[in-house]
Amino acid sequence: MRILLTLALLIAGASSAFAQGGYPNKSITWYVGYAPGGNADLRSREVARYLGPLLGQSVVVENRAGAGGNIATDLIAKARPDGYVIGMGSFAPFAVNQAMMRSIPFDPLNDFAPIVLIERGPLVLMVPQSSPHKSVSDIVAAARANPGKLTFASGGLGGSHQLSAELLKSLMKIDLVHIPYKGGAPAAVDLLAGRVDMMFEQMYSAMPHIQAGKTRALAITSKKRLALVPDLMTMEEAGVAGFEVLNWQGAIAPKGTPAAIVQRLNADMNKVFAMPEFRDRVLGQGNELSGGTPEQFAAFIRAENAKWGAIVRAAKISTE
Repeated sequence: MRILLTLALLIAGASSAFAQGGYPNKSITWYVGYAPGGNADLRSREVARYLGPLLGQSVVVENRAGAGGNIATDLIAKARPDGYVIGMGSFAPFAVNQAMMRSIPFDPLNDFAPIVLIERGPLVLMVPQSSPHKSVSDIVAAARANPGKLTFASGGLGGSHQLSAELLKSLMKIDLVHIPYKGGAPAAVDLLAGRVDMMFEQMYSAMPHIQAGKTRALAITSKKRLALVPDLMTMEEAGVAGFEVLNWQGAIAPKGTPAAIVQRLNADMNKVFAMPEFRDRVLGQGNELSGGTPEQFAAFIRAENAKWGAIVRAAKISTE
């Protein structure tokens, strides 16, 4: 018995030493659930570039696009929980897809070890420059006067573009018609051409059109104004009480990843977020840099999952 107890203590000590001092001793794979060139991909590569030197190992980003982010997220969920497979956890797989799809291959609330919330990105409500609508109240009044006539574009079913409009519909009790596109770019093309009446767009994508005078920005979806566009009011200031939509991204690991490894990754990523060049990149796109603890990110995921699950079910949004 004494020999067995000694062996158990030695194994426990070795595991603890590995988790605290021996990690990492090889490269780390970072999965992202969207195609190269998009915001999730670019942010993943930025984090990986700064994180690698802090860890002393390379962080290799791999794209596994498809199924609304589910493919990459499932790869992370089913990976060995040793800290060598991590990745981007984002709005759709963690807050929306479970309610919108008949089934998904992972449990967003129980199959992961949240590491840290990286950023939250508000959207901006835009109309074509030729639109007669000059404010959010104009949109609401027009929708009430002509139910089912006003259209809004989105980059696809169940994304933050659509859900922003669904939240507006729910809070203001109005009827708007959804026109989904295969991505935000073709949706923006039709908005610019005046073929749709409005669109909630990511700030980083919307700014070039706003600055060029091709679209009119009416309000942003965050709770507070952005320093990047201080004159642009929030949806709440525009008269839509309780309105907030933030398209977010964070780092996740498989459930069962040792706490010491999660804490190491969390600490080093928070160091990345404090780097001026990284902060400038995020804030310069109109996004909010987050950071914080794994526990705070876990609580945030639970709140977002409950909020958007209820909205998706109420709006009867389904991929089936």
